[in-house]
Amino acid sequence: MNHIQILIPAVSEDVNDILIAELAAIGFDGFEETENSVFAFIEEANFNEDELQFLLKSRNLTYQKKLIVKQNWNQLWESNFDTVIVDDFVGIRADFHDPIIAVEHEILITPKMSFGTGHHATTFMMMQLMRGIDFTGKTVFDFGTGTGILAILAEKLGAHKILAVDNDDWCIENAGENISKNSCTCVEIAKADHTQSKSGFEIILANINKHIILENIKSIDLAINLQGDILLSGLLLEDEPDIHTAVQSFGWKHINTVQKKGWIAIQFKKSSP
Repeated sequence: MNHIQILIPAVSEDVNDILIAELAAIGFDGFEETENSVFAFIEEANFNEDELQFLLKSRNLTYQKKLIVKQNWNQLWESNFDTVIVDDFVGIRADFHDPIIAVEHEILITPKMSFGTGHHATTFMMMQLMRGIDFTGKTVFDFGTGTGILAILAEKLGAHKILAVDNDDWCIENAGENISKNSCTCVEIAKADHTQSKSGFEIILANINKHIILENIKSIDLAINLQGDILLSGLLLEDEPDIHTAVQSFGWKHINTVQKKGWIAIQFKKSSP
């Protein structure tokens, strides 16, 4: 499976964050921010150049396009992927990095075009919120697992059973490799583009985007147990009022909102409507 890499010169950090959200809405599923640019990746078969040009023209932005064949992906990431440290809680690295010390948990990740390396603010904040939740013996649903990083962390935190889903074949393959690399035994991976009809989850993690979250909000409510924890991200700061409005009738209690670089992650607890 080949991918298209788009290089967009940076304008500002705030514009970059909004731009990434807009690119995700038209199908881009991998991103990397550097000091001077944004790289965005999409499967070649899903690439619509007219949509991209329309989006960037509205912001007076230019881009460079490059074809990335599957076998070159590891080499590309090895040249760009830096370690990530989430406070003293989690260290994220690739095989070619030295072990990370002085953190509670270390996670090995080989991204392969999948979203979720800890570099992006949304994944970083999800892990910060996960630190405050007791995962011991819990059942967890990871909706939009990407690299599998949150499912892996859930098991390291003591979760008993984790269902991790994504709608992208590459993500499913990559998540499986990362789960194996981290010696996880409690994570089941499945391909899906919506929340499962199964109920009985005690924790739900959804780091996707506002559109997909709102489309699946009722299913998320049906899947979570009473007093269960729900973490949502992939959201911009201005998305928060719409999320609160959408969950009003479900009796979700707002516990916490954290923000980073214009993005937010929200924690709710399921209570009686």
